[in-house]
Amino acid sequence: MDKLKRVLSGRDAEEPSGLAEVIDSTSLGWGTRVKGFIACFAIGCLCSILGSCLLWIPKKGLVLFAVFYTLGNIASIGSTMFLMGPMKQLKRMFEPTRLIATIVMLLCLILTLCSAFWWRKAGLALLFCILQFFAMAWYSISFIPYAR
Repeated sequence: MDKLKRVLSGRDAEEPSGLAEVIDSTSLGWGTRVKGFIACFAIGCLCSILGSCLLWIPKKGLVLFAVFYTLGNIASIGSTMFLMGPMKQLKRMFEPTRLIATIVMLLCLILTLCSAFWWRKAGLALLFCILQFFAMAWYSISFIPYAR
């Protein structure tokens, strides 16, 4: 009966391969994608707000701010992968129209973490957080047609 349904629906008459079954079983429904997006984006916003609150702690506050702010931005970028899928998101990130924005954004994320953990320069971490904000804004605007 299943073969008859496949033939009448225009699908290939062959049995699906093991890879096709894995892909079909791991794909998320639209409702699950939206829930994943909202959860990941909320975690990103929470990390950014937590980082802002930790900014006022003496000595380590600026480093904690840089780390939580960067983790929040990474979670926010990751949240869009729920909507588009990881491969489509990566392909769109590195399209020629937004290649420079993507590189600057990723570079700012990495340099913020390097300045917080490796170089231990709080002022440099704050500078990279500010640059990170502008890079994320530029990257986000690149997805709006004719916005740049």
